[in-house]
Amino acid sequence: MYSGYAVPAVALVVVATVLVGAFGLRISRTTSDFYVASRTVGPRLNAAAISGEYLSAASFLGIAGLVLVQGPDMLWYPVGYTAGYLVLLLFVAAPLRRSGAYTLPDFAEARLASPAVRRLAGAFVVGVGWLYLLPQLQGAGLTLTVLTGAPDSLGGIIVAVVVTAIVAAGGMRSITFVQAFQYWLKLTALLVPALFLVLAWQGDGAPRNAFDEPAGFREQRVVRVDDTLDLKLEEPLTVTVTGTVDGRRHEDDSLRLSAGTHRIEQSTRLTFDKGDPVPTADSAGGGLSPSRAESRAERPLYATYGLILATFLGTMGLPHVVVRFYTSPHGVAARRTTVAVLALIGGFYLLPPVYGALGRLYAPELTLTGDADAAVLLLPERMIGGVGGDLLGALVAGGAFAAFLSTASGLTMAVAGVLTQDVLPARGVRHFRLGTVLAMAVPLAASALVGGLPVADAVGLAFAVSASSFCPLLVLGIWWRRLTPPGAAAGMLLGGGSAFLAVGATMAGFPGGGPWHALLAWPALWSVPLGFLTMVLVSLATPGRVPAGTAAILARFHLPEELRAEVKA
Repeated sequence: MYSGYAVPAVALVVVATVLVGAFGLRISRTTSDFYVASRTVGPRLNAAAISGEYLSAASFLGIAGLVLVQGPDMLWYPVGYTAGYLVLLLFVAAPLRRSGAYTLPDFAEARLASPAVRRLAGAFVVGVGWLYLLPQLQGAGLTLTVLTGAPDSLGGIIVAVVVTAIVAAGGMRSITFVQAFQYWLKLTALLVPALFLVLAWQGDGAPRNAFDEPAGFREQRVVRVDDTLDLKLEEPLTVTVTGTVDGRRHEDDSLRLSAGTHRIEQSTRLTFDKGDPVPTADSAGGGLSPSRAESRAERPLYATYGLILATFLGTMGLPHVVVRFYTSPHGVAARRTTVAVLALIGGFYLLPPVYGALGRLYAPELTLTGDADAAVLLLPERMIGGVGGDLLGALVAGGAFAAFLSTASGLTMAVAGVLTQDVLPARGVRHFRLGTVLAMAVPLAASALVGGLPVADAVGLAFAVSASSFCPLLVLGIWWRRLTPPGAAAGMLLGGGSAFLAVGATMAGFPGGGPWHALLAWPALWSVPLGFLTMVLVSLATPGRVPAGTAAILARFHLPEELRAEVKA
């Protein structure tokens, strides 16, 4: 579906982003401006900026795709993404701001007085940041490809160039205004089309509940299979085939497929009639299947608990989220910011499930093509059509690009800050700009090499690694005085490292099924306790390594700024 309005809409969003970023550039002068906006961002502006960068490609496109493919159980994603801020509010927000750090590695060194732990934390920040940047670039490519037919790489290149320019030019000052603006743009881009889509659904006579019965085709639909897959049929089905099925070549033949599994080769076209049920599809080649890491059929309860734990505890350690709390004037402002964020993202997350449910009715073939993430982009044309559908589709496209730009800005900022302070030979604004280029260059190159990586897979991996590494470091570092540098390092390595290896193995297709698949695809249930337990046990075994002055450091974390000033006086 190509829309003549999509390119102007995306171009308008890019231009608006550059102009808003230029406003921040005018008032960004010092190193503190570049890193933390001189710690002067108020709660309302900061909450909008945090919401803007947090609502990424996974939120704008991925949740709807998961609901389309796997049903209402995927609503745990937006619930977990939102509830993670409640955990952040209760345990981390205010003490983190009072720590006086610029980045997570700064916090680790301030708390534990260990350059080694700082370097390890920096490595995890860069790894999680790059992993999170990859789906933003690929999502941008998907958006332009679906709406304009442009090459897959073009969208990612546009996002990379714009984000690098804004972050390098104005740092945190610039992206604060950009992300706040883009939150409201994204909310509008989902809300306005959703209202029209619901009205169209009400007047269409479609089933009231998309999940009451198996998904079916509402009209004759031609589906082109881009990658070889296994089609699973519960009952016999007649389709028209141009391509290769079960090793036999067909040219526009009517083929009766028996119940069971059938191998559909790449580039095969299947024509389904109105009323046909949508078959279940699995990637035949393993690897980066859209449903590989999200598969819940074998251990649904375990998968749900693993998802809840990863999203509830992973938010507090996401580098692009944590760095924004350093911009608050004081701890009270950090708490107020978090409360406002809960309201803003909670309202936003009411919308993607609507698109997922409607996609199950009007675009069910996306479950076969592996393009479920495109449901949000396709529905305006499918359900409304004409100029109205094109205009709404263009609005959604602009909102999607705003999602990629805002999240990529925050991630680039966080990674560039760590590279500047811990990798490059010198600090300062000039080296920060070099760090910005490096922060974006690696995921941009990876996006050209790694094809078909599902948005939710990569984001889920980032949450699992964050929950298993930074969550124990932050919670124990803020609330437990006996934490030692060896304990922190061992816990991050075992917890975060094992989570990274587990989900990476799952995405690579190992193992294909069974109990090991569930354990590796949803590692948070064991990797988070492993991280906490390792930190506690190793710290208890090394009591002589508790840093001197720990009591004073914890007092700084927990005492309000006003009270600390009175104590000093």
